[in-house]
Amino acid sequence: MSEPVTRLTARGAETRARIVDAAARLVFAGGVAGTSLDAVLAASGTSKSQLYHYFDDKDDLVLAVIERQTEAVLAAQQPHFGQVDSIAGLRRWRDFVVALQRRRGCVGGCPIGSLAAELAESDGHRELLAASFARWETAFVEGLTAMRERGELVPGVEPADLSTSLMGALQGGLLLAQTTRSTRPLELSLDMAIDHIAAYVQHPPQSRERPAP
Repeated sequence: MSEPVTRLTARGAETRARIVDAAARLVFAGGVAGTSLDAVLAASGTSKSQLYHYFDDKDDLVLAVIERQTEAVLAAQQPHFGQVDSIAGLRRWRDFVVALQRRRGCVGGCPIGSLAAELAESDGHRELLAASFARWETAFVEGLTAMRERGELVPGVEPADLSTSLMGALQGGLLLAQTTRSTRPLELSLDMAIDHIAAYVQHPPQSRERPAP
């Protein structure tokens, strides 16, 4: 197995990061199958011996790319993730995601979703990708759980189920936006998913205090 990142020197960590960043850019543009190790070497300015010092093989490098893209995707959505504990906060997050895709011209789709479409039948990659989606979904689960604890959601609704439906709408919307080169499918998908969540919101939240006699 490749050497753990925590054991690397500062220079070694920098070299490894340069290889992973180059591989991530190439994979995002051309997919895993369309990215050769020679192309990664050329893009990162490293040698074959350096690459094999940090990674056992291409599969090992792809695992690092999945981790790299996961961190990038989650970081890009801050601070919105800390504000998805209300319908207004979810709509602000929605606006951010749509604006981001519009700036990108809807090119590339979701970095994690694209990897999943290509690697979902590979057990080792699939497990890491599932963990990546779970980390992403956790932000919504936490926000919706906070709403439930404040009494803003109707009794019995599961934040995890609502979060899964929201993630499904997001990934489907991103794929259609990438295919059509229009943010319209993404906007519709997210609006309908958030409206679905809003249907479970109590206006006003039921009081936890016993009513006066």
